[in-house]
Amino acid sequence: MDKLEEIMAHKREEISNRMRPVRESELERLGRLADQRPAFAKSLKRDGGLAVIAEIKRKSPSAGEIKILPEAAEQARLYYNAGADAMSILTDEKFFGGTLRDLWEVTDFISDAKRDIPCLRKDFMVHPLQVVEAAEAGASCILIIVRALTDDEIRPIHEAAQIAGLDALFEVHNEKEVERTLTHDPKIIGVNNRDLARFKTDLEFSERLIPMIPKDIIRISESGIFEPEDAHRARACGADAVLVGEALMRAENPEELISVFHDIDSV
Repeated sequence: MDKLEEIMAHKREEISNRMRPVRESELERLGRLADQRPAFAKSLKRDGGLAVIAEIKRKSPSAGEIKILPEAAEQARLYYNAGADAMSILTDEKFFGGTLRDLWEVTDFISDAKRDIPCLRKDFMVHPLQVVEAAEAGASCILIIVRALTDDEIRPIHEAAQIAGLDALFEVHNEKEVERTLTHDPKIIGVNNRDLARFKTDLEFSERLIPMIPKDIIRISESGIFEPEDAHRARACGADAVLVGEALMRAENPEELISVFHDIDSV
């Protein structure tokens, strides 16, 4: 069993304890509240330069413990002051040290700060109930890992997100997954530079796959972005945004790093 399979097996078991049917009326009610949440896709459309999705991640299977963080809002405040275009909040506890409460804390902080910064619920989606949880917690977007799901599993999750007024970030790792994703009419596709089977990172994933994605779709390079040179490589192959976790979590001055990434245009 590779690491992603292990994580997905655990996630299916974890959610089984609270599994219930999700009614369309419930999703429609959440959808009527969608205008109270900032739009995720819209936030990533910058005039020149890269958009930055700043991630809150305490630990990972590859990096181990990254940062001791009693409250997620503490890190969100740094990202807010640094001018991040969006935030990604890990809500998986076992493997990444996050919780759904972290998402609530961050969206509450953003709401009180009165600046529209949308949040992605970064977790391993297996059921529309997780979409309901994301919307109720104030998220603007969910993650769909294409490799982890069949097309028949993707459809109800994506449909639930659309009805609830959430964007969906489709995450891909190879050419076949790009082709599969395009059949789902995505607005956002992220290329994960980390192979989730072995948790090894290589920006060649973005350089190979992003040019396959139509330019009217927002294209994100995820993972392995630590230095300006990494962001330059992502932008050069067509990325509209980068998702940065570990580098920003460890940075003494996230504002400086985000500013550098913002200034990177195509080369």
